[in-house]
Amino acid sequence: MSSQIDAFERGDIDNASFHHRDHIRMAWSFLRELGFPEGALRFDAALRRFVAKAGKPQLYHATITWAYLVTIHDRIARRGEETWDDFAADNEELFTWKPSLLDSWYRAETLGSEHARRVFVLPDAHCVAPPLKY
Repeated sequence: MSSQIDAFERGDIDNASFHHRDHIRMAWSFLRELGFPEGALRFDAALRRFVAKAGKPQLYHATITWAYLVTIHDRIARRGEETWDDFAADNEELFTWKPSLLDSWYRAETLGSEHARRVFVLPDAHCVAPPLKY
């Protein structure tokens, strides 16, 4: 297993210098090395520990985390074997934060809800059904 994954799972990554792009790269590393089920679950658990250790457990957001994990996995599967640099160059839209690509997939009230923080919610920006009440 890579030292990067080990360090993240141990909580040895500095929160102050770990930004959105770093989250994407870490998720990519977990998924590339461990595959989707194990990599996604371990990344999610490590991320929860990471924000708790930083004293900010409220920053964990299940919908954002899992939407990115599924998207990164899909992009890896479509492209096959490639390096991080290739992946990053081919998927630049993953690195834009505020607004992120999720803003076109989810209603603002959905992503802003406490429910979406706790559990993964399917994209709803283009639903014909009325929004769920959270």
